[in-house]
Amino acid sequence: MREDRPSAPIRGSDANGPDALARSPASSAILLDVDGTISPIVATPDRAALVGGAEAELVRLAGRYRVVAAISGRTHDELERIVHVPGVRRMGMYGLETGPVSDEVVTAVRAVARDVPGAWVEPKGATIAVHYREVLDADAAALALRSRLRAVAEHAGLELAPGKRVVELVPAGRPLKAAAVDGILADPELRAALYAGDDVADLEAFSALDRATGDGRLDHNVKVAVRGTETPQELLDAADVVVDGPAGMVRLLRTL
Repeated sequence: MREDRPSAPIRGSDANGPDALARSPASSAILLDVDGTISPIVATPDRAALVGGAEAELVRLAGRYRVVAAISGRTHDELERIVHVPGVRRMGMYGLETGPVSDEVVTAVRAVARDVPGAWVEPKGATIAVHYREVLDADAAALALRSRLRAVAEHAGLELAPGKRVVELVPAGRPLKAAAVDGILADPELRAALYAGDDVADLEAFSALDRATGDGRLDHNVKVAVRGTETPQELLDAADVVVDGPAGMVRLLRTL
């Protein structure tokens, strides 16, 4: 695992990875998760905003690179509010185009959440999430919610997706972030890509980059993990570069 720390160079064989993209921006893509990556984790989704310096960097990068994209499980409207930057491609709901979950599912999910004080439900169209960030015993809440929501999901042809202090029911069999990344990398003009994220779901995006490089669609990729208190070790281990929090991500963006 290579690390990017303030006042210290990136170490390891991929140390020049970001530089390779900077040398060929017209054929490169910068793909970014949002929450925990360019926006600090907050108690409730409506409080989210870009970290200081991120908007200016996104504006600059959008004018320089072939693709700059924000990929998120947030709704399209929420993502547009947070990443309101001309030239940045916004892919809310992981790019899903399916219809909303049924009223029956919403009712069942709300019934489960009511039994966990402090948990709350966020219908998001094609998916539905139960947040438990403000529950005192988060571990117990996670166990209780996942156990009961798994049954709801299976009955509805959905599945549970991992997240930070959230359980989300999503369409079964959909690769989510991987599909969003694959869609962008279908552009034959792209030869290099960087993806940055902070959660276990971002491993899908890392794998999509590696597949595209392995089958010759890309010549080069860079996988960036944004380290926070809840970032899983497996994501850090899989990364070429690790930065400390959204502020560290902004520092890296400045080098591109």
